[in-house]
Amino acid sequence: MGVIKMSLKTKFTIDPDITKAETMPAEFYRSSEVFEQLKSKLFAKCWHFAGDSDIVKIPGSVYPFTLLEGYLNEPLLLTRDREDKVHCLSNVCTHRGNILVEGADVVQNMRCRYHGRRFELDGCFRSMPECEDALNFPRKEDNLSKVPFEFWHKFIFTSIDPVKPHSGFFKPITERLEGVKLGEMTHEPTRSRDYLVKCNWALYVENYLEGFHIPYVHSSLNDVIDYGAYTDELYEFATLQLGIAKPGEECFTLSEVSPDYGTEVAAYYWWVFPNMMFNYYPWGLSINIVRPIAKDMTKVSFITYVSDSSKLDNGAGSGLDRVEREDEAIVEMVQRGMQSSFYSRGRYSPKREKGVHHFHRLLTHFLNNE
Repeated sequence: MGVIKMSLKTKFTIDPDITKAETMPAEFYRSSEVFEQLKSKLFAKCWHFAGDSDIVKIPGSVYPFTLLEGYLNEPLLLTRDREDKVHCLSNVCTHRGNILVEGADVVQNMRCRYHGRRFELDGCFRSMPECEDALNFPRKEDNLSKVPFEFWHKFIFTSIDPVKPHSGFFKPITERLEGVKLGEMTHEPTRSRDYLVKCNWALYVENYLEGFHIPYVHSSLNDVIDYGAYTDELYEFATLQLGIAKPGEECFTLSEVSPDYGTEVAAYYWWVFPNMMFNYYPWGLSINIVRPIAKDMTKVSFITYVSDSSKLDNGAGSGLDRVEREDEAIVEMVQRGMQSSFYSRGRYSPKREKGVHHFHRLLTHFLNNE
């Protein structure tokens, strides 16, 4: 049948020359072992969206969350202490491992409801009942572990063990958006929602990373953007797909300092490795977070921030739910195809799939510990 069986001890390789390269083997998407390896080899080493600054707006705020719930399942905690400083901490009590904070609140300090151990809002151990006779106590290990985090505009990102500083992932976006006139963005929960997609998380990302399918899958989007002018730009841990508006369609107002001044930009589609999308439209921003659940199940969260509601239903940024459902349908079919005995690897379109090739190269870099 021409089936290639790949040992997981064999390195995944993608030729750096896209004109020669073959795509990621089907085994990558089928393998439970690879899915588990990616937790420590990839996702623990990259940055993840935690929320925006409003969730810990005032001193005394505590906000528990789970990093990549359903996959990494790391219990974390954002706090703002009485000196107005924000912290990201482990949300696991250092006594017996109980979850420390169970819901968002405003508090003086944090007390574990299992045995009463208390912590300051910066994570430092404060007190513990019935431990007067304990030797060498408290130790530094009795403090809550501090977790790396960064602010980017109003958004908060965190990582368990980042391979590079946050700026190494987000600097290209910051530089490119200079001169893009964006108003104050407000979270709009009524336009935010989660989707469960029956596919491997990487298939969903690959679909996002190429505009190749737009004329075939997204007729409504193809009506408002100029497919012939659609471009891809690659950065170390990010890509930009630049959507150009057809004449008369909604586009950004750009200042002269923008690299795109004079161009009718309908959308900036930014992807940040491995699983975040930041889609800027004239009306605001749609953040898409791709969360692995199982090797064949993914949760995609659309988080909407609006700056100009009058433009919401126009241009490339309108009808996002329809576009998402169209994407779901196609990637779920690809997931089925990956189970075939007759499929192993494909070839890239050098013109249209540079982003997918870049993604696959990064995946193999992390999987092979390079």
